[in-house]
Amino acid sequence: MEHVTGKTVVITGASKGIGAATARVLARLGARVVLAARSAEALADLATDIGGMAVPCDVSDWAQVQSLMSQVGDVDVLVNNAGLIDPIARLADSDPDAWGSVVDVNVKGVYHGMRAALPGMIARGSGTIINISSGAATGALEGWSHYCATKAAVLSLTRVADKEARGAGVRVLGLSPGTVATDMQRDIAASGINPVSQLPWDAHIPPEWVGQTIAVLMGPLGDDYRGVDFSLKTEEGRAAAGLPPL
Repeated sequence: MEHVTGKTVVITGASKGIGAATARVLARLGARVVLAARSAEALADLATDIGGMAVPCDVSDWAQVQSLMSQVGDVDVLVNNAGLIDPIARLADSDPDAWGSVVDVNVKGVYHGMRAALPGMIARGSGTIINISSGAATGALEGWSHYCATKAAVLSLTRVADKEARGAGVRVLGLSPGTVATDMQRDIAASGINPVSQLPWDAHIPPEWVGQTIAVLMGPLGDDYRGVDFSLKTEEGRAAAGLPPL
């Protein structure tokens, strides 16, 4: 994975789950990993473990994302991973403030990351942005109005950014990993709403597999998925990422 070695990679939502697992994978492959999340203590511990840089940051706050990018300097890869699904509730029972908070992180957080990283990438004529997506971007699930709507918005942001930045040599793509064994899945299971909450734990893939897929997409394979979501829910996707078959 020579295409990973020496690259500066910013990962949002890096304190746990997919973000933390991806950080460990990319650090082992020689990337300069920058960890961003709201949990300063967890970030500091992980940064010590992997030799990365920790920058506490709330992605819903534009000023904090600007500060993050200014501290990092040139960014080769941005992984927009920060996302929320809790609280899960049917629309008629949902809390408007909580619903809006999910939008702030899942949509505005992705926008903020791209808005901060794209100018430098465009000026340099290179860079990769990987937005963590979901099958919820194109499918409706009971109790997930906030998550489905925000992931659909992220897919649209991926498409628009690709149209605007591809000509400058910048790659923008999405990654739909399927269900992953993280705390988010525990929240989903506890909700008891929709079929995803009924899945057994061993149906979920390890978060390290997502990190490995991101490492692969940083290379030539990423060219084939500009402006779309790469899915690990297909045999083709699993094979391309070097993962076990479905």
